[in-house]
Amino acid sequence: LAFRTGVLLAPLWWLALIRLRREMDAMASSAVAHRMCASLQGTASDEKLALQFLNVTTEGLTAVQTATATPSSSIDDIVGSRCFLLAVGGALFCLRRRRVHRRAEAETAKAAARRAYPQDDWRFKLVRSVGEECQADRELRGLMKMKRNKFKLYDGFEPSGRMHIAQGVFKAINVNKCTKAGGTFVFWVADWFALMNDKMGGDLEKIRTVGKYLIEVWKATGMDMARVKFLWSSDEITNNAEAYWGQALDIARRSTLARIKKCCQIMGRSEDALTAAQIMYPIMQATDVFFLEADICQLGVDQRKVNMLARDYCDWAGRKKPVILSHHMLYGLTAGQPKMSKSNPDSAIFMEDAPEDVERKIRNAYCPTAPEEAVVGTHDEEMHLVRDDLMNPCLDYLKHILFSREGYTFNAGGRVYTEFEDVKQAFVSGVVSEELLKDRLIEEMNSLLEPVRKHFQEDPTAKELLSKVRQWKKENLKAPSTLTRLRLSGLDDAPVFAVFAPMPREELLLGMVLDVLRRLQLAPRGSSPVLWLGDWSALAAGCLGASKACIKEFYELLLLALEALAPETMQLVKVCWQGEAILSDPSAYWISVINTGRRCSLEAIRAALPADETLEYASQVIFALMRVGDVLALAGANGLTLCSDEREANLDAFATRLCVDFGLVAPEARPVCAQPLRLQPVVSGGRRSTGGDDGRLHILLTDSDAEVARKIRKAFCEPSNIGFNPPLAWLHALLPARAPVEVCRASEHGGDIVYPDLASLEAAFALGSLHPGDLKEATVRALACARRHLQGSEQLQTALALRAAAR
Repeated sequence: LAFRTGVLLAPLWWLALIRLRREMDAMASSAVAHRMCASLQGTASDEKLALQFLNVTTEGLTAVQTATATPSSSIDDIVGSRCFLLAVGGALFCLRRRRVHRRAEAETAKAAARRAYPQDDWRFKLVRSVGEECQADRELRGLMKMKRNKFKLYDGFEPSGRMHIAQGVFKAINVNKCTKAGGTFVFWVADWFALMNDKMGGDLEKIRTVGKYLIEVWKATGMDMARVKFLWSSDEITNNAEAYWGQALDIARRSTLARIKKCCQIMGRSEDALTAAQIMYPIMQATDVFFLEADICQLGVDQRKVNMLARDYCDWAGRKKPVILSHHMLYGLTAGQPKMSKSNPDSAIFMEDAPEDVERKIRNAYCPTAPEEAVVGTHDEEMHLVRDDLMNPCLDYLKHILFSREGYTFNAGGRVYTEFEDVKQAFVSGVVSEELLKDRLIEEMNSLLEPVRKHFQEDPTAKELLSKVRQWKKENLKAPSTLTRLRLSGLDDAPVFAVFAPMPREELLLGMVLDVLRRLQLAPRGSSPVLWLGDWSALAAGCLGASKACIKEFYELLLLALEALAPETMQLVKVCWQGEAILSDPSAYWISVINTGRRCSLEAIRAALPADETLEYASQVIFALMRVGDVLALAGANGLTLCSDEREANLDAFATRLCVDFGLVAPEARPVCAQPLRLQPVVSGGRRSTGGDDGRLHILLTDSDAEVARKIRKAFCEPSNIGFNPPLAWLHALLPARAPVEVCRASEHGGDIVYPDLASLEAAFALGSLHPGDLKEATVRALACARRHLQGSEQLQTALALRAAAR
C-alpha cells in the first residue's frame, strides 16, 4: 500500500526532493543504509527482504547525490527519486510485515496460555480426585496453574475425643494427595469452639491435650507432615480478635437469616429447632475461610452449604472466591446410616479399635447385594451428592479408603482386581461372597490401623497422651457451672448507671446529644454513670457502611459535644468503648455471647427487636446477643441500671431476663422517652424518613446560627397545639423546667414578657395568648445560647472543620 501510494504521489515526492537536495549532499549513503538496517532488525526472513531494499536505497541515494551535483540532469533526478521511493515503500512493507508477524506470535502465546499446561494437569487431577464435588473445576484448574506449589487448603476439627477411620485414615489419604500436588494443608484445631460446647469439662488444657492426641494419630497413619500446619483457634482468635470478629460481623451484616438457616445442616438441626447461637456457628465457620486465607476449602459434603456461604459472601463483598472441594462422607456400618457417628460406637471403626473390635464391627456391618427399599428411602441428598441405591458401607470402605490409594489391588478368590467397579460387579453377581469380602476388608483395615496401635505403644509422648484421654473418658467430666463473662475494672465500687449511646448515623443531631446528656444527668447520686459506645455493635448493624473510621468519628464528636455542653457532668462519667472493652478479654466476651445464644430461640430475638423492625438479617441476631454480652460486662457487684431510649425497651427486657437465667441480680430497666425534636410531623402513609432527611427535619451539630434560625422559623408550630410542637419541645430540652423564660416582642404586640417557668409558657401558648412566631424566636435565642458552649470548644470546632474538609 505504501509503495502504490508513493507511485501515485511521485510528482509531489519529486518537488519535495528538490528542497531536500542540499541536505542530502551532507549524507553518506552508507551511513543511511546502516541506520535503516539497525531500525529494521527482526526475524531472519524480514532481514533478507530488508537488505534487498536497502541495496536499492543505496543506489537511489547515490543517484540523487549525482543528480544534485549536475545542474542539468532531469532524467537522473527522476530515476533517483523513483529508486528512493521504491526503497522507502519496501522498508515500510518490511515494517508492516514484521508488525503482523509479532501480532500473530502474541495471539499464539495467548492461546497457549489459555490451555492447561501438561505439567500442571496432573496436579489438577490429583487434587480433584479428593472431592465428590468441586465448586468449580475451572477455578481449581486455574489455581493449579497460577499457584502450583503455593496454594493453601484448610479443614477444621473439634477435639472432642475419639477419631474414627473417616477422620483418620481417609483424611490422611486426601491430605497426602493435596500436599503431593504442591499444596499446604492447614488444620484449624477448633479447641476454642470445643470450650464453648463444654467438651472435656470445659477445661481448655484437657481439650488441647485431646487435640495433640489426634495429631499423633495422623502422624501414625502416614500423613505427610512436611506441608501440614496445625493452628489452634484459641491462640489465633485471641491474638487476632479484631481481625477475626471484624470479618465475622461483616459476614453477618451481609447475610440474610434465611441464607444462614440453610447452613444449619452442619449442626444436624432443622430450621424450626434452631437456637440463636446456631446462627452464629455458620458465620464463624465462613470467617475461618477468610481468616486463614484459604484457597481451597477441603471439608466434607456435610459442610458444603456453609462453604457455599463463603462463596456467596465473596459475591456480596467483591472478593476472590475460594474453591470448595467437598470429599465423600463414608457410610455408617448400620443400615441406612448416611455417615459415621461417634455417639454410636458400632457404627464406625475408630482409630484405637483393637483387631477383635474391627472384626466384630465389620462382621455385623450392613452389606446388601441389591438395593433394599426401606434403606433406599433414607438416602440423604445433603450428605451424598452422588446417588447410591445400594448404600453398602463395606463397598464404600473399599472404594474410598482402599482403592483411593495409588496402585492398590484387591485380591479375593484367587483373582486380582485393579478397579473398584470390577470388585463391585463381582460382589453383586455372587462371584465374591459377603464373607469373602468382609474377610479381606477386616485384614486390610487392621493393616491400616496397626501402625497407629504400634505408635501409641512405643512412642512415650503418644502413649502418655492416650493414657490421659482414656482416663478422662472414665471420669465423665462435667462443665463448670461458673459464668464466663467479660469483667470491667472499677465497676464494683458503686451501683452502675449505664447509658447506651445511639447508633451512628450520617449526621450527628443536636437532639441526640441533648438526649444522651439528659439520660446521664438522671444518674442517682452515689452511682457510677457509664456511657457505653457500641462501636462493634454499629459494625454488626452496618451503620455508616460499616466504616470503622466513620463510626469512630461519630462517637468522638458526640463526646466532644457532651463535654462542651456539660463539662461538670462528663467529669463524673466513665466512657467505655465497646471495642476496647472486648479486646481486653475477647475470649470471655464472645463465650458469654454464644452462651447467651444457646439459651434463647430466634423467637426470643424477634421479640427483642423494636416494634417497627422485622428479623431479616443474621446481624440482628448477633446485635441482640452482643447487647446481653455488654450488660453482663457492666453488671457490677452493687447492681446495674439500664437507662436507654424507650425504643430499646424490648432489648433491655431481653438482657434482663438472660441475666437472671445466668444467676445474676436482675438489672433495673429505666427507659426514657425521647423528646420529639423533629421539626416536621410524620405524614401518615408517607415515605419513611432516611439519613438524607436529617438536614431538613432536624437541627444538626454542624448547622450555623443562620441555618438553625431558618429551620426553627420554618418548623411546624400550629397555634394552641401543644401535642406536637417542635419549638416548645426544644425549649424543654434546652432549659430547666423551673427556669424563667423571656419572650421578646414588639410593643404593638404587647411588649416583652417573662414567664416564670416552662409550664406557664406552655399554658399561655395553649390558650392562644402566645403567638407561634414569638415562641419560635424564643426558641432561636435559647438555641443560640446553648450553641455558644459548642462554639467555645476549640477541640470540637477543630474536629468539625476536619470533618468538613474531609467531605
